[in-house]
Amino acid sequence: MAKRYERRSSETAIEFEFLPQGEKNRVESPCGFLNHMIDLFLHHAGIPGRLSATGDVEVDAHHLTEDVGILMGAAFLDLFRRGPCERYGSIALPMDGTLVLVALDISGRGGLTWNADFPTSRCGEFDTELVKEFWTAFSREARLTLHLHALAVDNSHHLSEAAFKGIGRALKAALAPACGETSTKGLWV
Repeated sequence: MAKRYERRSSETAIEFEFLPQGEKNRVESPCGFLNHMIDLFLHHAGIPGRLSATGDVEVDAHHLTEDVGILMGAAFLDLFRRGPCERYGSIALPMDGTLVLVALDISGRGGLTWNADFPTSRCGEFDTELVKEFWTAFSREARLTLHLHALAVDNSHHLSEAAFKGIGRALKAALAPACGETSTKGLWV
């Protein structure tokens, strides 16, 4: 049986689990935009998952978004510990008039370098600053070194999509089985 990850606070209640290959993602929260981004990330990473989340969205989506990032980061750290993989992944991902460069290292040292400015403060009801908030929490908890640089931006929706798709694709490459030692330290995450 798959491990279920849970995070509960006075602000949110979140569950996440990885699904067997071939299953479709199931992402449910009161924030449609966040659901869309998480589904894109899991799809492009090639890792099916189920996310169920509720939160105090009557305030805003901040707590929900950050806590989903924390919980999913913890789940992915467990995934990284399952065995040696290529460790590094990168991609230049276009989304219409937007282009992002993503590079990551399953390093065991969490950190985010973010160089991307959104042209608007919102996508529908979603605060675009929460995209960085999600990846900050995810990177820290997954102990993943993540760099994202926007080289061109035509609109906020495309930048959000390019970020989630690009990170998913770079992670998929990093999780490929290792062809040899990926560290001279002899340590794995």
